Amino acid sequence: MEKEKYIPEVKSQLRSRIIEVPSVIYKASGIKILGTRIKSLLFSTDVAIIKNTNANSIIAVYPFTPQLSITQAILEVAPVPVFAGVGGGLTTGKRSVDIALQAELMGAYGVVINAPTAPEVISKMYNRIDIPIIATVVTEYDDYKAKLDAGARILNISGGAKTAQIVKKIRDEYGKELPIIATGGPTDNSILATIEAGANSITYTPPCTADIFAEVMSKYRKDKEQK
Repeated sequence: MEKEKYIPEVKSQLRSRIIEVPSVIYKASGIKILGTRIKSLLFSTDVAIIKNTNANSIIAVYPFTPQLSITQAILEVAPVPVFAGVGGGLTTGKRSVDIALQAELMGAYGVVINAPTAPEVISKMYNRIDIPIIATVVTEYDDYKAKLDAGARILNISGGAKTAQIVKKIRDEYGKELPIIATGGPTDNSILATIEAGANSITYTPPCTADIFAEVMSKYRKDKEQK
């Protein structure tokens, strides 16, 4: 049995309150992207949270039309690689391709396209940009083969409770060579199940700023009451 390595830790007094991803994520193999090994991706566009996390990278997708000002703000703040959402659903076609190119020029490590993105758009994007295209898959009935054939380099599986099942199906089809990112779910067990199904990297959704602030304010109140 391999002996677990001891990891020395150094903390800062002023930056002790950070968002830590579940340690079980580091059982994943990771994906080496542009020379950097990525095991954990924080799913957030909140710049305060992005600046205060130990995640390996940021996956910045959101349910609005992609705007370069948002991408630029995240890239300026993030201390780790960023994978930027560039649409593919409501925002698609040449506009989505142009946004992807701008994201690359601003320093994104990859672009994330939504599940409805047509293979034709992926093909045009692949011929235009150099960084990897990450295609989102939300169901086992998604035509992920067409997305991969069109130029997607990585799959991002977000299938809710069926995520691990979808990961296993795709992994069995494509073998170990295909890079797969997947949502891990809310518990260590669900994350581990997703990794064991074949996910190389795990996305983690952090608590929102309001919830974190509520805990801080509660502590402040208790401290005042004790004085």
